[in-house]
Amino acid sequence: MHLIKKYANRKLYDTADKKYLTMDRLAELIKEGNEVVIVDNETGRDLTASILSQLLAREKDGPEEAVPPGILMQMLRKGRGTLFGYGRKYISLWQSAFMLSRDEIEKRINGLVREKELSEAEGKNLKNEIVSASNHLKAWILQNIDRRVTDALKRMNLATHEQVEELTGKVEKLSRKVRDLEKR
Repeated sequence: MHLIKKYANRKLYDTADKKYLTMDRLAELIKEGNEVVIVDNETGRDLTASILSQLLAREKDGPEEAVPPGILMQMLRKGRGTLFGYGRKYISLWQSAFMLSRDEIEKRINGLVREKELSEAEGKNLKNEIVSASNHLKAWILQNIDRRVTDALKRMNLATHEQVEELTGKVEKLSRKVRDLEKR
């Protein structure tokens, strides 16, 4: 596992390799299958989710295609509890797997073209077919994750963010009334 410390100057330091690294190198570490934990150097606060979100935003397809909006909205409504951590790890795992598989496909097909076992046109067609099938599988998986997370949230019957804010407002209003009554 790589413990990455983030400094106030935004630099990232890998304590395992004992060197500074770029966001691109951090993405490579993750794609290589390494476990990483990113913490604020001063406070020790876990920044892994925040930094991973930034990495996803830098990907070609962007995060909006990586995670269905329904999942993100439900997680924001229900809070950052256990479900959010589980969902984040699960989605990150699948995203990493798809990125690794695309890279591996690219390497293998390029090798077949170099070895003259496939023509460039055949290699390009094969890549397109595999990536297309991979995209369909990815969409199916993410759609099912979205459905299952939504079902789990419904079964948990948790209060939404709006409901908590409304209750907080009512409690504050009642507290003011009690203080006013105590003053009299």
